[in-house]
Amino acid sequence: MAQYNVTLEKEKIKELLIQDEGLKALVESVVNQVLEAQLTEQIGAKRYERTEERKAYQNGYRERKLATQVGNLILRIPQTREGTFSPELFRRYHGIHNTT
Repeated sequence: MAQYNVTLEKEKIKELLIQDEGLKALVESVVNQVLEAQLTEQIGAKRYERTEERKAYQNGYRERKLATQVGNLILRIPQTREGTFSPELFRRYHGIHNTT
């Protein structure tokens, strides 16, 4: 299993936790950072980084809702030009509706 470093400023955490939906916003922020890290790992380079190991290029984001116990999260799913990025987060849901 991969390990990801998530960065949150102390003041931002305090601000999020005093809001009505602070926990939801905190979880949303962490999950979005993990999605970015997964893309970086998959394509072999950070955004705008030029390396010989790079396998693809990022091409924007698409939004997707994810229902959780803290509320519906709005996630920013990174896209690649080739459309090859598939976040680990959604892998367990693939094929659920194709069971006929």
